[in-house]
Amino acid sequence: MPKLYVIPTPIGNLEDITLRALKVLKEVDLVLAEDTRQISKLLQHFEINTAKRAYHQHNEHKLVDNIVKELKDDDKIFALVSDAGTPAISDPGYLIVKKCIENNIKVECLPGATAFIPALVESGLPSTTFCFEGFLPHKKGRTKKLKELEDETRTMIFYESPYRLLKTLKQFTEYFGADREASISRELTKIYAETISSTIGELLKHFENNIIKGEFVIIINGKK
Repeated sequence: MPKLYVIPTPIGNLEDITLRALKVLKEVDLVLAEDTRQISKLLQHFEINTAKRAYHQHNEHKLVDNIVKELKDDDKIFALVSDAGTPAISDPGYLIVKKCIENNIKVECLPGATAFIPALVESGLPSTTFCFEGFLPHKKGRTKKLKELEDETRTMIFYESPYRLLKTLKQFTEYFGADREASISRELTKIYAETISSTIGELLKHFENNIIKGEFVIIINGKK
């Protein structure tokens, strides 16, 4: 019976992979990877020799129909992984899951690493309800999205790269106010992991005066 496993991979520390994820990666016919070089490090570390194929945002529209056909016609079992974290969460995955469901191919997502959960918990900000926004649009639609979020009362979660962190924090002070409570986590699960909780304005000052390195999760308190 054809099946697609969606498998979270560690966001830093390789020991965060689950025993079940390792078992599935050993048993599937093929691993669809955002970056085959990156997943090779994980597979080699745990002595897994399963075949790999590149599947990422630049080729998914071209490949997805053939992959689904291969799954269905050849009764295969594939695993989908991203470079880090859970596929389809700010990473490729949504399209192939949707296509599999449309073709009656069973999809199972294993529990595992997702960067925003530890960042949210460590922030100390309200976590009963929250909205995950991921990466803001780089250009088109960015201002519109920020205006939509000005009156959001739930805790907001964003991802950001080191290259746009200062720009994003400056815009957050403009739209949410410099005194809004916020938290920034970076390098989660790694040796130099840190979470800093303060106001947006103070966080901006901190990163204007310190080296910006790593991938960032920004947590912002909702409007009171």
